[in-house]
Amino acid sequence: MTQKITVLMVDDEERFRVTTAKILERKGFQVLLAESGEEALEKIKEKPDVVILDIRMAGMDGEEALAHIKKRNPNIPVIMLTGHGELPSAERTLEHGAFDYLSKPADIDLLTYKINEAVRFGGGAKKDQEMVVGDLMIPIEEYVVVSVDTPLKNALFQLRDTNMRFQSTDKFMQSGHREILVVDKGEIVGMVSMKEIADKARPSYLDQIRSHEESTALRYSHIFWNGMLTMRLKEIAGIRIGDVMAPPPPGIDKNANLTEACDRLHEKSARRLIVTAENKVVGVLREQELFFEMIRILSQ
Repeated sequence: MTQKITVLMVDDEERFRVTTAKILERKGFQVLLAESGEEALEKIKEKPDVVILDIRMAGMDGEEALAHIKKRNPNIPVIMLTGHGELPSAERTLEHGAFDYLSKPADIDLLTYKINEAVRFGGGAKKDQEMVVGDLMIPIEEYVVVSVDTPLKNALFQLRDTNMRFQSTDKFMQSGHREILVVDKGEIVGMVSMKEIADKARPSYLDQIRSHEESTALRYSHIFWNGMLTMRLKEIAGIRIGDVMAPPPPGIDKNANLTEACDRLHEKSARRLIVTAENKVVGVLREQELFFEMIRILSQ
């Protein structure tokens, strides 16, 4: 999508509304908030692209609000949020015009995917029309980006602080990202995941020890391993993140076809793609979002 998607979030719990707005804004959406079905009908006048509507609310509940929203704007896609005991109600909303529903707690990445899907197909696009890379990517703003000279310890603390902002509620879950993008002179030159950190935390002398058969019993004793991780982490805490990073994921254009994305992942044996638009990095396409899209296609 070239223009920001506007989401109207309707829920009567204030903490949930505020938390959700922060999450979705970090993911590149504009967010309108309504605390009731009645307020949602007023906010519809601001022409949001998609509505997220909780079924269980005080006063006008989600089913009734859906009916009024659809009466005022039949073409706006509405995604319902439902608890496990409310599935019959959620299924009824599909008969009354809801685009889809998600059971609580809903995974935030799945919700993001559903919003993009609703805007693309809920607005009347053909169901056999495929999404493109830009429809599925995670915005670059969500990632921790550090320079090649950043100490490993500092980069890890930045990643921790970012993930601590990813709050969970009884309605949404999100785990955050576990990768760090590394830049040099404004260009992405590498990526650090838990694999690279674990490799670096493993002392290189273990290879030499492993080559001697007589050391087998020692290597598998508790005494041998005790304290090793703490010692090694203190040794590597100050090294440059550039000395830990793996090469950056392959690149792909934001408007590329998803089959091209699959081909690129296969060709490079990768699980991520750096997404660009006009030679500028705008996001990351992960295998999770491709999975959701494949399920959508097979479910038609």
